[in-house]
Parts: sequence; C-alpha cells; structure tokens
Amino acid sequence: MKLTKFVFVIVVVACSSIALDAGAPQMEEGVQQFASLGDFQLQSGSVIRDFRVGYRTLGKLNAEKSNTILFPTWLGGTTEDLLQTTKSGGWLDSSRYFIVFIDAIGDGVTTSPSNSAAQPLMDFPKFTIRDMVETEHRFATDVLHVSHLHVVVGISMGGMQTFEWAVAYPDFMDLAVPIIGSPQSTAFDKLQWTCQIDALELDPNWNNGKPTGSLARGFTLENEIGAMNYTSPTERVRETLPQDFESFLVRERQGVHTDAGTAANHIRQREAIMTLDIPGEFRTTLAGAAKRVRAKLLVIVSPEDHLVNPTTAIAFAKAIDAPLVLLDSSCGHASPTCISVGPVVSQFLADPRSVHSETLHEAPGSSPEIN
Repeated sequence: MKLTKFVFVIVVVACSSIALDAGAPQMEEGVQQFASLGDFQLQSGSVIRDFRVGYRTLGKLNAEKSNTILFPTWLGGTTEDLLQTTKSGGWLDSSRYFIVFIDAIGDGVTTSPSNSAAQPLMDFPKFTIRDMVETEHRFATDVLHVSHLHVVVGISMGGMQTFEWAVAYPDFMDLAVPIIGSPQSTAFDKLQWTCQIDALELDPNWNNGKPTGSLARGFTLENEIGAMNYTSPTERVRETLPQDFESFLVRERQGVHTDAGTAANHIRQREAIMTLDIPGEFRTTLAGAAKRVRAKLLVIVSPEDHLVNPTTAIAFAKAIDAPLVLLDSSCGHASPTCISVGPVVSQFLADPRSVHSETLHEAPGSSPEIN
C-alpha cells in the first residue's frame, strides 16, 4: 500500500542496550537498529527461530519514563517509511515525546520470510496481528525497559495493531489512536486479501512456494487489485480520464516487485490481517472487546475506505463512546492524505477530553498523491 505519503510526525524512545545486536548503533536518532529476542513463540505454538525486531527512535525518554509513543508499521511498510513522515512537520513533537517506530513481523526488516535463514519463504510460520503486538510488548519491556506507554498510534495495519494493543494490554498505555485500522476483518476484507494472495500463488512461476523464476505477473495483478481498492471508484473516475487509463496503468506497474521473498512477506502479512478477530480472541462480542479498553481511545476512519472496511472500527468506538472522527472524502483509504488528521490528533494528545466525535470534510479540489 502506498502509505509513505501520510503526513505524520513521531518521536520514539531508546534506552537500554540489553538484548541489542552487538555493534548496533545506540540511541542514534532515526538510525535502523535491531534487538534480538531469541526464539519467539507465536500464539499458535509455532516458533520463529532467531527472532529479531527492527526499530528506529526519535527524541528522548524522560526521567519518569512517561513520554513514549509506539508507532508500528502498516502493511508492507517499514520504519524507514514512517521516518519519512517526520520530514513534513507536525503533530508529534520529538522534543516532548520519545517516539519508537517498530517494524512488524513480515515487513522484511524484522525477521520475515524474506530474511530468515532458518525458516525461509513459506517455511516461515503463519503469524497474526496479535503476534506482532506480542513482539512489540516484549521489545518494550525487555529491551527498552518501559513498563508503560503514553501513546500507541498506527495507520492501516498499524491501526489494527493499535486496537490489539488497547484490548490485550489495557493498562499499558494512556492513549490509543488507530487510524484507518480495524479490530476485526470483515468478509469484504478477507475477499480482497484472498484475491491478492491468489494473484501471487497463481503466478506460473510460484511452484507451490518454491519459485522457479520471476513473479512479475503475480505481483502485477496483486498491485492492480490494491490500486483498485486504495481510493474509491469516485476518486479513480475523478483522477483518471478514460483516455489516460493506459498511462495510469503504466505508472502503477512501475517498480513492481518480482522476488520470492517479498511475495512470501506479502502473503504472510495478508494472512495475518485475514485472521484478525479481536472479539474472537477474547471469546466475546465486539462491544465486549471494546469494554476491555482502559486507555483513552480516538478512532479515525474513512467511510469510503475500500481497503480496510471501517464498519467494525466504527462499532468499536460507539460501544464505549470513544470519539470517532470520520473522514468525508472520496480518497478512501488514502483519506489522511486528502484531509489532515494532524490537528485533531495533536489536540487529543494534548487534552483527550477536548476531542469529540466529528466529521472532517475534504477541501474542494483535494486528491491523494496516488501515483
């Protein structure tokens, strides 16, 4: 997903060097770092061998250890992508907060099918959104020695992790801000992710997970499915005239991946999203799961989101009367590029009680930078 253009600014924590890889740079702002967690057991009982997590930090941890913001990555994104968002200026102040960007399992930086020597490609075990959160919790407590977070914030799959954090560890944070995320995948979501997985696995060179050549055909189709759902039909019609479609398609196909490692990463992360079911994890209803939350919650969604259906996120917020911000935009999943959510998030961090449910409207002529 093309989420690198979201305008967000974040600050991260760095403190202890325990469990850090030997020779890794310590406390350098924005530099890719790694922490080794050994063999990591997943919720299924399977084990990721020689697991290490990637992260980057901005800002400093205060004496009270009360200013940490944790920001996990979105689908296919890395902390390098998140770091780029800090260049646009903004709503998270690294002079106040210790911001930790953390790479989710399967992003190709943290241990993933593409970089695991012990369990390469489809030998890599299936994992879940909850497993991502468990690695992040372990990192926060064992590596950073932080027993409480000020904020967990995430976009898209990062928003899914934020919901999971708020329910699984309700006392571990003060604030939680899931942006265009979800606590439970809908049938529409599952259909879309299934289509993309099928596109990769039906490539003639896939060979049951042991590819015999370039996977360009599979990746091209996967990307086209994603492009179809990233905004909305209204936005696509508005932004691309019929006579410009071929040029649009050429741009969409530029830079498409072809390698087996990335294909395996894409499949495993999409499988994780497909199994997202926080109420099911806790054997309760959506409302019951929401009532486990003790952090102050701000939910931001786009009703026109065709990539991550907003239905369950809306229901979750309403179940506990959490402020719900609706982005009224045909930009769909890209709505935060068409409507700035920075001001409302900044206000929420400064004074959660001052933020209430509202609808933010797209300015005339706005459109996402989708190409």
